[in-house]
Amino acid sequence: MTPPGNHHQPHPDTILETERLILRPTRPEDDFEPLARIMADAETVRYLGVEPMNRFQSWRNMAMVMGHWAIRGYGFFSVTLKSTGEWIGRVGPWYPEGWPGTEVGWTIAPWARNKGYATEAARASMDYAFEELGWDKVIHLIEEGNEASVAVARKLGSEMLYVLHGIPGITDDTLFIFGQNAPRASS
Repeated sequence: MTPPGNHHQPHPDTILETERLILRPTRPEDDFEPLARIMADAETVRYLGVEPMNRFQSWRNMAMVMGHWAIRGYGFFSVTLKSTGEWIGRVGPWYPEGWPGTEVGWTIAPWARNKGYATEAARASMDYAFEELGWDKVIHLIEEGNEASVAVARKLGSEMLYVLHGIPGITDDTLFIFGQNAPRASS
């Protein structure tokens, strides 16, 4: 089965804008330093199913995200503030091998949390997934205990669908799968 939106061509020019944010593909020269900082932060990676990362591991993680664009034609966007250009995280659609469905996920830097950025960027990413990639549904994998992400999922209109007890080769942790179907076009 071919995954949704599997264009096998990266879309390096895909940029999404919201009221306060710009979502764009990763630029290592601009994004690696703040990414390395957040991936080394235990609180940030606590619910990502990984341990804090050193610079080498963060580089590999960034390359993985960039490679997802090359393989699938979409992936996590770097999220920057329109007002300053500051990198504050990554949010977007992805569907890695072994994943239970097409996901829109988010990771926001500690210095940018509790300002609604995750919800704003995820909403734009979901619109992109539904309208441009043609997805008929979106899920969000949320590790048990991550109440902040549960709140974001609910603000997006997603509902708890089921519980997954790990993903082989990825994590043994309990994951709550939230999601929703694409909005139906009015007739």
